[in-house]
Amino acid sequence: QVQLVESGGGLVQTGGSLRLSCAASGRTFSSFIMGWFRQAPGKEREFVGAISTSGGRIIYADSVKGRFTISRDNAKNTVYLQMNTLKPEDTAVYYCAADRAGAVEVLFTVASRYDYWGQGTQVTVSS
Repeated sequence: QVQLVESGGGLVQTGGSLRLSCAASGRTFSSFIMGWFRQAPGKEREFVGAISTSGGRIIYADSVKGRFTISRDNAKNTVYLQMNTLKPEDTAVYYCAADRAGAVEVLFTVASRYDYWGQGTQVTVSS
């Protein structure tokens, strides 16, 4: 089992940057694929990106590609989401999620494939 705690959200102007962190408990963090999702008011939870256990593979949603960067530090049990050139439509609660990797790592884009979730952190981008 793993517990996830996000931090780093806040209010930023259009074009600004934020870095979210997601700290995981437990000694098996490196065996989890990590994902980032977001949910805006009145909308469904949306995939942002995911990173493999080693960090060697990363995928992004088209809406954030080129602006957001996911990384992880397995020694610190932490995954990051660097968000640049933020837009008002990026406003949402951002969640990190963990999926225990199998023999073949598949980076899922569907929220239901992730077993563990953080409580979320609010990101608000003002126009």
